[in-house]
Amino acid sequence: MGYIIEGIQEALRLIATMDQEMMHIVLLSLFVSLTATLFATIVGIPLGLWSGIGQYPGKRLVATTLFTLMSTPPVIMGLIVTLLLSRKGPFGQFELLFSTPAMIIAQFLLALPIVMGITFEIARNTGRKILDVGTIFGATKLEKLFLLMHQLRANVLVAIMTALARAISEVGAVMLVGGNIKGKTRVMTTFIALNNSMGDYAKSIAMAILLLSVSLCIHFVLNLVRGK
Repeated sequence: MGYIIEGIQEALRLIATMDQEMMHIVLLSLFVSLTATLFATIVGIPLGLWSGIGQYPGKRLVATTLFTLMSTPPVIMGLIVTLLLSRKGPFGQFELLFSTPAMIIAQFLLALPIVMGITFEIARNTGRKILDVGTIFGATKLEKLFLLMHQLRANVLVAIMTALARAISEVGAVMLVGGNIKGKTRVMTTFIALNNSMGDYAKSIAMAILLLSVSLCIHFVLNLVRGK
């Protein structure tokens, strides 16, 4: 029990002194996860709205596929991206493996089904009704689009924050595609895993506290949106 208390004390000291290595890792983690979530939002929300509202054959299959991808283990997505970006893979000539862009790609592919899936489900359940109300009041297509976005804004934000929480907390994908290289591709989750395996519990605890703080901030915003 003593080593745990000592580890916590040392962790708090590291946080209080703003350890440069740890701060760089935190900033890199936020950059990777926020960038991946931003791209997932740009792509996923329009696709989710369109596929959720539209009437077309195979809509149930689309829903099943999205919900399956939402629960895909990160390590599997990391393996797929690694195979695609490896020297022998179809995108090997770009030499992206073990780099920050590779981690962004992996997290983007993890966040996209979440953003798109949640948006799809919301649009499928209520989107058509909102558009019908706009039609009744004689709204143009552009006005109906704005009406739809306004009515679903809180739910869309929930989808974005959920995707961000998944991206920033996963370890398997970024470990495979990033390689956990010091000063280059080491993020919070891989830093915790590495130092725990080396027995440096103080650094693991310190980074865990920082990661938990980020996660709490995300969920605070999420609950605030849900409450409204």
